Amino acid sequence: MPRPRSLLLVRHGESVGNLASARAEREGAERLDLRTRDADTPLSPRGEEQARATGVWFASLPAQERPTAVWSSPYLRARQTASLAVPEGTRVRLDERLRDRELGVLDRLTWRGVQRLHPDEAERRRHLGKFYHRPSGGESWADVALRVRAFLDDVLRAPADGPVLLVTHDAVVMLIRYVLEELTEEDLMDLERGRSVRNASVTRLDASDDGWRVAMFDEVGHLAALDAPVTEHEGTDDRGR
Repeated sequence: MPRPRSLLLVRHGESVGNLASARAEREGAERLDLRTRDADTPLSPRGEEQARATGVWFASLPAQERPTAVWSSPYLRARQTASLAVPEGTRVRLDERLRDRELGVLDRLTWRGVQRLHPDEAERRRHLGKFYHRPSGGESWADVALRVRAFLDDVLRAPADGPVLLVTHDAVVMLIRYVLEELTEEDLMDLERGRSVRNASVTRLDASDDGWRVAMFDEVGHLAALDAPVTEHEGTDDRGR
């Protein structure tokens, strides 16, 4: 069988954690009011609606453009998105290499909280930059890129008779682009500064003779077309800018 020639990347729908983060930023709080661990944070009702709308859009595609294999981050919000976006009974494979970036001691902190509670980390973040800063007990973007490379090496060697769907997180979507398009750190950070990856957005990468190219990035027209809410929540607020 042929190898995958197209990847469909979907960020999970809006989560309860996204709402907690937005509320903390709005109120100037240092911590998110969130009781679940990151891996167990579910979708919000709007996130469920976004996931269903994504499934309706997939079903409307020509048969050759619909995903024939599905992989998901094991985090609950991604698993819920995948289960609502693909036909019932579809096998969804889980792979921990698609999980969100781990923040270690900065988990559930806003940037305000990082600066007050961990000023040394905030200074290291400013010095090293977003790509290479690894918070204590957590991961840098470069660390996530390593596991993304390993995952893609496995998936792109496996037989596939159509597009492969990956349901994951905003930083992972960006880093898949970084790896497959052979971007530099500067390219990636420029891309990240220019726009976020919106909830339930679709990014498509196609293989060509000279490498992988982005055919669609952060597309949410399928949500608007079905009157589903379009939401924009940055993943982790460690920006330091």
